[in-house]
Amino acid sequence: MSGVNEIRKTFLDYFAGEGHAVVPSGPLVPRNDPTLMFTSAGMVQFKTLFTGLEKRAYTTATTAQKCLRAGGKHNDLDNVGYTARHHTFFEMLGNFSFGDYFKDRAIELAWTLVTKHFDLPKDRLLVTVYIDDDEAHGLWKKIAGLPDDRIIRIASSDNFWAAGDTGPCGPCSEIFFDQGDKLFGGPPGSPDEDGDRFLEFWNLVFMQYDQIAPGDRRDLPRPSIDTGMGLERISAILQGASSNYDIDLFRALIAAAVEATGVPAEGEARASHRVIADHLRASSFLVAEGVLPGNEGRGYVLRRIMRRAMRHAQLLGARDPLMHRLVPALVREMGGAYPELVRAESLIEETLELEETRFRQTLARGLGLLDEASAGLGDGDSLPGETAFKLYDTYGFPLDLTQDALRPRGVAVDVDGFNAAMARQKAEARAAWSGSGEAATETVWFSVRDRVGPTEFLGYAEEEAQAAVVAIVKDGAEVERLSTGESGLVVVNQTPFYGESGGQVGDHGAMRGPGVSAAVTDVQKKLGDLFVHSVEVREGAISIGDEVALIVDHARRSGVRGNHSATHLLHEALRLTLGDHIAQKGSLVAPDRLRFDFSHPKPISDADLAEVERVANAVVWQNDPVVTRVMPVADAMESGARALFGEKYGDEVRVVSMGRGEPGSNKAFSVELCGGTHVRSTGEIGPITIVGESGVASGVRRVEALTGEAARLHLETQNARVADIAALLKAPEGELVSRVETLIEERKRLERELAEARKKLAMGGGASGQDATREVGGVKLFARTVEGVEMKDLKGLVDEAKRSLGSGVAAIVGVTAEGKAGVVVGVTSDLTEKFNAVELVRAASAALGGAGGGGRPDMAQAGGPDGAKAAEALDAVAARLAAA
Repeated sequence: MSGVNEIRKTFLDYFAGEGHAVVPSGPLVPRNDPTLMFTSAGMVQFKTLFTGLEKRAYTTATTAQKCLRAGGKHNDLDNVGYTARHHTFFEMLGNFSFGDYFKDRAIELAWTLVTKHFDLPKDRLLVTVYIDDDEAHGLWKKIAGLPDDRIIRIASSDNFWAAGDTGPCGPCSEIFFDQGDKLFGGPPGSPDEDGDRFLEFWNLVFMQYDQIAPGDRRDLPRPSIDTGMGLERISAILQGASSNYDIDLFRALIAAAVEATGVPAEGEARASHRVIADHLRASSFLVAEGVLPGNEGRGYVLRRIMRRAMRHAQLLGARDPLMHRLVPALVREMGGAYPELVRAESLIEETLELEETRFRQTLARGLGLLDEASAGLGDGDSLPGETAFKLYDTYGFPLDLTQDALRPRGVAVDVDGFNAAMARQKAEARAAWSGSGEAATETVWFSVRDRVGPTEFLGYAEEEAQAAVVAIVKDGAEVERLSTGESGLVVVNQTPFYGESGGQVGDHGAMRGPGVSAAVTDVQKKLGDLFVHSVEVREGAISIGDEVALIVDHARRSGVRGNHSATHLLHEALRLTLGDHIAQKGSLVAPDRLRFDFSHPKPISDADLAEVERVANAVVWQNDPVVTRVMPVADAMESGARALFGEKYGDEVRVVSMGRGEPGSNKAFSVELCGGTHVRSTGEIGPITIVGESGVASGVRRVEALTGEAARLHLETQNARVADIAALLKAPEGELVSRVETLIEERKRLERELAEARKKLAMGGGASGQDATREVGGVKLFARTVEGVEMKDLKGLVDEAKRSLGSGVAAIVGVTAEGKAGVVVGVTSDLTEKFNAVELVRAASAALGGAGGGGRPDMAQAGGPDGAKAAEALDAVAARLAAA
């Protein structure tokens, strides 16, 4: 038993056999500790168990935990490759007791494993205990039978663990292996303890105290156990290797690099091969968890790791990108234990290749410019900070690369000058913002951003996370806290909440802590990368410095993801159906619906809309993974990715690919630049149903659609309506269209007949049974009030009355069901010299409470609000005739 995979399995199986729950490794990005950039120890995922904030079904556990130390206070990056033990990524084997067993059982389990299962010789093992931990000293002597000279008391903090200035803490015992006198070094506590002879490989923490304040340390009611054994270290011991890089895992990775470069891992090249092998692991595991190279936070740490390895690949003479070619070797070695590597293999390869390609371009361009800028500098000189900042700001050449490139020549960089130039640029940006017409309250975000830095977005991979509150704003000013019943804006150091942008709405959810409950009702982005949470405090208070749990509303986020991915599919389906002129002009991605605005000159036919829907749903049914990559914006555009309306793009962009394109094509169906959240596979979108199409501006059309459950409910409602209609018509659903068409024609026929009947009735006699025609001032007048006749039909009635008169004036008032009135007056052609229909109709309108009226001398119309005055209106016409 000597292989790394076998050693890991033996450890986990042993503790499982001793009643421990085998818990999968927690993520490298901690979910429950916002103070950590990366998980750096096995106990991180159990922090809430140790502090009592959480209870689980088990009280003992064992893990093989992925760890990374390359940023923050745990940063071993510069040592990696040049020492025998330093790594960026490593695995920590551990067993844990949460108030179950304590020192005696922990020591017994450890000693049995290392001496009986790992078969390490007892005479080559020694342990340390904290100086006053007499209990541990006695237990090692009793259980392991170790003599006093191999139980060493240590007074330093190396043998006393504490989470911080306050909180759980306790003494430690470390187990060491004597690698033999062939190596220099003395036992722990001796002057030569920093040598390599005695190798510490397992640390047992006895968590038994609670540090309340300086000088106030109390016993924990339920003491616990936290242990950590470096897998690489125990593997080196069991394989008889003097360096972690000589174990089977690293030998395989280094062999792959040797084969790819043709350079043996000897002499000066040995360190480069070790750097590449180590950084390959760290980079691949981070990408597999959704961390992608960037210029801030975890993305920047990943980029530094990647580029450090890529620089060493160049030192080995690799002319083309190398790192991505080594990923299959890593997956072969570690994919069995960590299936996330297998699932993300293609993404890891592509990310590494893209980053290395860009890095080589940056390096070549930057080194050339740097050579020019530093041509006159020699040993002891400094490159001006302004020059270094110009290389960074204009040409994308990082400060640390400038320093590395100049170091062999003994040339330093004026870092203070670099920082001053950076500060000056920020001040100029702030001044430009203040003069841009933005609301004055928005300027508060500049000081917040300068002080706390950007918010790290975790929401591509996580919907829950721990975070630290770094700023609070209420009514446009910074405050220290928000209390129960108050609302305000909260900024945290990292968040799973998406901030509204690119048409996608901000997330909703909850913010919680001990005694604190708040609703997150919106999230906005300020200055591009500061996520501002709109919060309503329901219970307790939120203060700066608090650690809080952030929980995204999963159902709402799922709806948003499905709708956002659907907009991408609809965009491409519209282009394929209507033509290449289709371009996005706006969008809304909400949890319950989506809308998509695009350039198109005319309404879309029903047949084309059906085709768009069919094409988009065909990709949904493929259920292929949605692939996200990060690449330079120029490369993305060159690859054919489509930019989305409203997005602001920096040097690098996220490229989202969905579905399969045409048969025989290697291209995806949809490839777009997008910073939003999306489904994992297209099948998660569910059915896409277009529910509306309309025009929103000249040359801009809009489609509205539903997806997933909303689409299903919509279709269910439509089906129910169809069934109801079929029941009412007593017809099969397949015959409904023809039956409805028949009904429509029948209704039109009946409406025509009814209109004719009303006309005949209206012209058939006086309102009180008397003839409507009389003579006024020697002129025949047809005056009639009608009801139930459409206003548009009044002119036809007047024309008919004029024909029956031969010579005369016809005036008809139509009264509506609402009590309003319309009036039409007609004058036969022989009388238009004497009577004007416009003047007559205006007199009638005045009687009805109206004003004005218009038309021709032979036909005019008007209206009024008071239909009860219809008789007065007709009398007004008669009076005008009598006065003529």
